[in-house]
Amino acid sequence: MLKKYPIASRYVLAIVLFAIVLFVSGMINRGVLKQYFPYLPCILLSVITWILYKTEKRSLKAIGLNFNLKNISLFALGTLIGILALFGAKYLRALYLGETFEVSTSINQTTILLAFYYILPQVATEELLFRGYLFKKTIEISNVVVANIIFSILFTLIHVLDENVLNNKGMLILLLISIPVGHLLFATALLKSKTIFLAIGLHLGNNWATRHLIINSNSGDSIFYIENIARFDSWTPFIIFIFIFNGFFLFVTFLIWKWDKISNSITRKFK
Repeated sequence: MLKKYPIASRYVLAIVLFAIVLFVSGMINRGVLKQYFPYLPCILLSVITWILYKTEKRSLKAIGLNFNLKNISLFALGTLIGILALFGAKYLRALYLGETFEVSTSINQTTILLAFYYILPQVATEELLFRGYLFKKTIEISNVVVANIIFSILFTLIHVLDENVLNNKGMLILLLISIPVGHLLFATALLKSKTIFLAIGLHLGNNWATRHLIINSNSGDSIFYIENIARFDSWTPFIIFIFIFNGFFLFVTFLIWKWDKISNSITRKFK
């Protein structure tokens, strides 16, 4: 099979191995282990990814999963950019809807900081599945556009195939637009930096900021909260908000895509 249908066989092998990893980790990663060390799924996926590349006589450098100072620095930078991107999008929403940010009266610092530890394995697992081996393999046998279409659809499906989302038209529309934009941001970061660490950092920063930077209640689980949350009485302002919100993330994606030209232009200007 590998000799007769090398590409198809490799896809099937990767999908089967990833499915086994998710099943096994789902059975093991419970209770105390999940509470204190929820990293089993992403570690096993990393091992499987290494094995798949090893059988091709390649290494994890193909997706920049190797640990070095540059990649770790890009991970930290990505986390910061992810946080700032969410803040910028929320701020534009607030300007459009007349909302105001307030500092939480009692900030639970332990919860907010530990969230990085618990969110990291979740986003790392998603990046390895949707922007990892199979994503890069699809680019190799087709092109970036085809790969982005396929994996943005798959990435969206895991977020919308939920009873609560499917029964909420507003949430469904928001996710159907926002999740593909998120995929494009993370995929662009991977391809431009040549390391999945930047994509993981962006994903981590965005998810952390969504839960702990600005939320809708003064619960102490975030640094800021929205005091006067706007309510949508019609579809028009809601659709405009979606385009403003996602437009800012597309702008960040554009900056990452054009970063080389932007940085070279700035360098020439100040020489």
